[in-house]
Amino acid sequence: MTQVELIMPKMGESVAEATIIKWLKKEGDKIAMDEPVLEIATDKVDSEISSTAEGILAKRLFGEGVVVQVGKAVALISSDVSAATAEAPKITPPATAKTFSVQQTHENTSVAPSSNTPKNSESSKFYSPLVRSIAKQEGLSMAELDTIAGTGKDGRVTKNDILTYIPGKSKASIQQLVNVNGSAHTQAPSIQKPSISVGGKDEIVEMDRMRKLIADHMVMSKQVSPHVTSFVEADVTNIVNWRNKIKSSFEKREGEKLTFTPIFIEAIVKAIKDFPMINVSVDGTKIIVRKNINIGMAAALPSGNLIVPVIKGADQLNMLGLAKAVNDLTNRARSNKLLPDEIQGGTYTLSNVGTFGNIMGTPIINQPQVAIMAVGIIRKKPVVIETPQGDTIGIRHMMILSHAYDHRVIDGALGGSFVRRVADYLEQFDTNRII
Repeated sequence: MTQVELIMPKMGESVAEATIIKWLKKEGDKIAMDEPVLEIATDKVDSEISSTAEGILAKRLFGEGVVVQVGKAVALISSDVSAATAEAPKITPPATAKTFSVQQTHENTSVAPSSNTPKNSESSKFYSPLVRSIAKQEGLSMAELDTIAGTGKDGRVTKNDILTYIPGKSKASIQQLVNVNGSAHTQAPSIQKPSISVGGKDEIVEMDRMRKLIADHMVMSKQVSPHVTSFVEADVTNIVNWRNKIKSSFEKREGEKLTFTPIFIEAIVKAIKDFPMINVSVDGTKIIVRKNINIGMAAALPSGNLIVPVIKGADQLNMLGLAKAVNDLTNRARSNKLLPDEIQGGTYTLSNVGTFGNIMGTPIINQPQVAIMAVGIIRKKPVVIETPQGDTIGIRHMMILSHAYDHRVIDGALGGSFVRRVADYLEQFDTNRII
């Protein structure tokens, strides 16, 4: 009987592992070539692994919730269907040990022999080595540890849970802020979660995995970066008229729609070249100036969750290239076909809140970036128009741009000048432009 290994595929240069979130096939099930066998997740992206052979699923090598390294076999497929038994023997997924990186927001799990699985002699609950280490360092007893509400799989206590529980002991708060004279500031106070009461008619809905990731990321960004927002109103009449003039011919020629998003991205790229200190990240007291301009574009999924695919090297693309990249990433985001690398490496983000009918928004910075722009809905408004012959009132297409930025490294002069420059590029758009 020939057995074929189903391998955890490589999903991008920066992705070394993925979590098995659901098996779609049971042991003993018949499998066709290219038929989905299991669902996996890496950060925000969920994907399916399809069979590379026709046969029977002989053995599942890992259980759900286990993180598996890229290149490892996750299942064995018997390609000799006639030789397979009517019912495959039941197996127990191999035990796992967990390793952790304190620099990461979420805990990563790696496969290890069962002899390395941490024991919890004083409790029936499972605690990872990192959580147990933190508890020991902070002097928490096992009884006290058992009282912490866990947000991880099966109610397990995560690193964030225990750091939230310990007053003033999170990574951000234990690092004292030193002023220019070298003296230490007072530690930041711990944040206490509100007590929530539940009524008899209330419905409790558990967050899905992506929503939990988004929630953690948004809270972290607000804690890390002091947000400041500047607003500018732009006259985008030239852009609206130009797009209306060419969008039909563009769709016939290219087979896809021309949206406003690539136009906005082009203006942002031009402004970043004018103000390169917008395109940076902060590492402690060091500023990392990014030489690549990679623009993320926040996209709402049918589930209501948010994902931010990234156009790498946006400054190297013309309008046609940007339009195709925007459409491709948007379509694959909505069909859950993005690769992990395609949501990483962004240096600046655009969020179009106008698609929801909003006139403006105050977005949260997508860490480790230091700024994000939201564009509102385009509305017709009566506007005072200055001409050499005097002022007049006309109907114009107006849009509000809001620029949220990290006040640690971007002051109002830079943050405000940047969004004003983006508006200038939009207002000066050439209506005779050929794409």
